[in-house]
Amino acid sequence: MSGGAELHLRGRIVSASQSLDDGVVSVRGDRIAAVSSSAEWRAAHPESTPPEYLGTIVPGLVDIHNHGGFGHRFDTTDTEEARAAAEFHQRQGSTSVVAGIVTGAPDDMVAQTATLSVLAKDGSIAGIHVEGPFLSEMRCGAQDPRYLTDPDPALLDRLLTAADGRLRVMTLAPERQGYAAAAKTLADHGVVVALGHSDAGYEEFRAALAPSGFGTLVTHLANGMPPLHHRAPGPVAAGLLAAAERQVITELIGDGVHVAPGFGALVFATAPGRVALITDAMQAAGLPDGDYRLGPQPVRVSGGTARVANGSIAGGTATLLRCLRWAVRECGVPLAEAVRAATAAPAAAVRLDAVGDLRPGLLADALVLDADLGLQRVLRRGQWLT
Repeated sequence: MSGGAELHLRGRIVSASQSLDDGVVSVRGDRIAAVSSSAEWRAAHPESTPPEYLGTIVPGLVDIHNHGGFGHRFDTTDTEEARAAAEFHQRQGSTSVVAGIVTGAPDDMVAQTATLSVLAKDGSIAGIHVEGPFLSEMRCGAQDPRYLTDPDPALLDRLLTAADGRLRVMTLAPERQGYAAAAKTLADHGVVVALGHSDAGYEEFRAALAPSGFGTLVTHLANGMPPLHHRAPGPVAAGLLAAAERQVITELIGDGVHVAPGFGALVFATAPGRVALITDAMQAAGLPDGDYRLGPQPVRVSGGTARVANGSIAGGTATLLRCLRWAVRECGVPLAEAVRAATAAPAAAVRLDAVGDLRPGLLADALVLDADLGLQRVLRRGQWLT
């Protein structure tokens, strides 16, 4: 949208800061200019015809853990391939995507980080998430165990340099030797320290989380860690308790494959407002069953579930809007809470302060949904994508 023209979106507004049965989001340029009730809008525009009622309007979704989609990967040195992955998810409603790479050969990870930095600089992605290689072999999941290692200051410095200030998140296992020094280095550079792919006990994992430790985010709770047990509560209980105490935010893969609805309901009930729905999407998202890749490893997708050769689930094939619907329909989460988990909570987790809500001054990212939460239109930076 150019010049001083305004766009007005009318509908049921659901966001972290707004709940209006009949409201209007006014957009000027790439920013939200105002959010008001329809009655307030009509009073302010007495000579104008009220805008058409579109449906349910929510903020653009924020996916902070995503490895690709529609045949395209973020773990690449091809800028246009990574851009295509981002654009697929944006058209599906994730207007802000933090692009993730996984464990691989050090030189490959550095080159992939540099590639993604270009896209973060031009706004195609919202930042970079490096997941590995300082993770547990015991809980590697789809991370290639050949390249897992203790934190290496030289490699960490290379990754930070390649990211050029655009590394938003790095996932570490707190039990690895050298974890504390690596976590401090990341924190000193403004990078969010996420804990995951860990076999640590409850006490060690909890001590590495805020406020006593550097960790402020838990990477895909319950996946890549030992199961919750009443005599060995482990990282799941530690992460969930820290989220309940409002000290961290915990990711939850809401694709209906990685965790059962009952567990999802437990997480939302225990830590309301501190859950970030994620896709953990990979190359196959949006495509049929078949053979794909994640990092250095081949992946087979069957029945919509992606697995590497050892049988571990290898990321997701869903979109974030589908995860939001799963939370509402399968877990019984109220719509407003599910919307928060797909918008404001992940934005806060990785310190994206211009997205995640419908408030004046924020970027004009919004979705129009129908009564079944089906996607009707996507507005990104004040421009319609669909």
